Amino acid sequence: MNMNEQTNPEIIPDEPQAEEPPREETQQQADVDFTHVKRVLEAALLSTTEPLSVPQLRRLFSGQVTADNLRKTLDELREEWTGRSIELTTVASGWRFRVKPEYQEFIDRITTEKPPRYSRAVLETLAIVAYRQPVTRGDIEEIRGVAVSAPTVNALVERGWIEVVGHRETPGRPAIFATTRKFLDDLNLRSLEELPPLDELQAALEQAPPSLVTIEAEPPPPEQESLIDEDSNPEPTEQAHAG
Repeated sequence: MNMNEQTNPEIIPDEPQAEEPPREETQQQADVDFTHVKRVLEAALLSTTEPLSVPQLRRLFSGQVTADNLRKTLDELREEWTGRSIELTTVASGWRFRVKPEYQEFIDRITTEKPPRYSRAVLETLAIVAYRQPVTRGDIEEIRGVAVSAPTVNALVERGWIEVVGHRETPGRPAIFATTRKFLDDLNLRSLEELPPLDELQAALEQAPPSLVTIEAEPPPPEQESLIDEDSNPEPTEQAHAG
């Protein structure tokens, strides 16, 4: 071996280091009173019936609280309310307080709005959209075996539970329907993966918050049990789908 040759020492690359937040942001977080943050979040969420997202809640603090710290504080707030008749929950659109289901029947005794009730036509149409989406009106009719009236579909759109998400590239370009975030919010769900079994959907819908939109639809054929209140004004009976 040539003594003049020198072996190169092994070069060990530097280990990647976690990126540290800017010093100014770290200082801001250190100066935040998170007990006060929790009380502000509590006040904001109790003052509205609509879910509030993390970006919306961050505006309460002019961006001085990071999203991660805000979520941690919300989790702490949720724990504080454990065991009470009201709970802090997360739904598709964000965070909100709600009365626990076991206490809702008592609240219903002093509310003037009756829980919504839906015809079999409405329930079946909504269930098909929820569990088979995206679907067209023709898809719904094919599955149900009967024609679906425009008022039934329009009522669900007005209720905010389904929406048009596109058009199928077939003759007539029929509208394609899917459920909305409001549908998940009203069922207290975060995603479609949390949908209840099909036979539990009706009970879940009847616990949904009331709406200014009254859903009325075709009564089912005589051999089927109607879900419409007796004093409602139903639409004309469905006609069998010519298919």
